[in-house]
Amino acid sequence: MDQGTLELFSDFQDGGEMWTGSGTRKVSRAVEFSEAFTAQPMVQVSLTMWDMGSDSNARADIRAENVTETGFDLVFRTWSDTRIARVSASWLAIGDVADPEQWDLY
Repeated sequence: MDQGTLELFSDFQDGGEMWTGSGTRKVSRAVEFSEAFTAQPMVQVSLTMWDMGSDSNARADIRAENVTETGFDLVFRTWSDTRIARVSASWLAIGDVADPEQWDLY
């Protein structure tokens, strides 16, 4: 098992695209596991903080993409006129890791 939390973006301070833009927008951050899994793990992601403008609907999609034994891409999307100042997310990866005590006899 491995887990973490990261700030995906903070666009309100510098007028970034998530805060000032419109239409389809995406932010992706590469996450590297602290130790490689022996096979592709199951990854759960969730929003831990979001700061959105109150003048439009809240529209958000967050997910783990391109999951491998060594990491994944944490992807956040929004669309239309939604204005997002900042987002943080947490993730949890569950899977098998190598056991140095286990021997391969055959």
